[in-house]
Amino acid sequence: MRYVATTSVEPGAILARSIYNDKGQILLSEGVQLQESLIQRLLDIGIPYIYVKDAQTGDIDYKDVIPRELKTKAISSIQETFQQIRAVKTLPGSVVIEKASQILTGIIRELYAQIENDENLLSLLSDVYTYDDYIFTHSFNVTLYSLAIGKELGLSTKDLEVLGLGAILHDVGKMKIPTEVLFKPGKLTAEEFKQIKKHAEDGFDMLRNVKTVSLLVAHCAYQHHERLNGSGYPRGIKADEIHLYAKIIAVADVFDAVTSDRIYRGAMLPHNGLEILFAGAGTLFDEEIVKAFRRSIAIYPVGLTVTLSDGRIGVVAKQNAHVSDRPIIRIIEEQGRSVSPYEINLEDELSLVITGCDTTFHVKDSAN
Repeated sequence: MRYVATTSVEPGAILARSIYNDKGQILLSEGVQLQESLIQRLLDIGIPYIYVKDAQTGDIDYKDVIPRELKTKAISSIQETFQQIRAVKTLPGSVVIEKASQILTGIIRELYAQIENDENLLSLLSDVYTYDDYIFTHSFNVTLYSLAIGKELGLSTKDLEVLGLGAILHDVGKMKIPTEVLFKPGKLTAEEFKQIKKHAEDGFDMLRNVKTVSLLVAHCAYQHHERLNGSGYPRGIKADEIHLYAKIIAVADVFDAVTSDRIYRGAMLPHNGLEILFAGAGTLFDEEIVKAFRRSIAIYPVGLTVTLSDGRIGVVAKQNAHVSDRPIIRIIEEQGRSVSPYEINLEDELSLVITGCDTTFHVKDSAN
């Protein structure tokens, strides 16, 4: 299978992985032949990349680290909690969170158990889905990324539970923002941006009154937009003034934001998202956290077409644990000509590096 931009897909391509909504329901089944109307529908609902079948890579597949059922349950629980906070005017949000905290903590334990027992690099791209509200899926993704970083940094199980809850609730303050501002497709006014920025303080005020969770969870919401050099908000605190958990969530938050399809911009590929983090390492983000994140995630997704430094072109076939920038590549082209596919392991071929990625796909190359 090949991981390709939906905009490049031509009529006749065969879908290699089913597409789901955030409730776990199939929107489009694997094996469907994509016609122009279906391709346009995928673009309309915000699916930036899909998997298509390909004769040279038909046996390449990827095992999801997080089972789809658990992912659906987690996003549904986040959605229910956040929507209750948004809808209930007679009770403070802290009361809703207090009732939901046990369920959310249980989900964090289940998610971590999956990560702990699976040596595969984390990739949230393999499970193609759409969603009704970006915030719920974003909170799930940030939680998963934060747990992966925490594991790589050697945090204890108890610390990971607090970190996970802080991550799952880091944007809860956004439930206080009017929906017309929160989901505005155009440029925000100065006043609207001020409202958006206030979500960190609103989340802190909500969470610090929850008796069933650590005060550190509230500080995760309060500090996840702070930056090492003091350029963040709401207080402009620096370096050691920012809690470790908030520094971790900041990295996860930015990465998921830039690698997700939004109303105002398209999704970046993981290696581009990581470049943004490394560009800010030491000034905006903690460098050790960014490095730990790089060791935890699949920078080049399975199925992505890449160019190597010697000019050969191939498709990412497998990942190598803890060396995310050196996967196993199935070579399909040399010196501008197709070749019988063979694999090389970049963990062994240290003189080679990936120099480019290609998400275009021509239907003539697809499997019959």
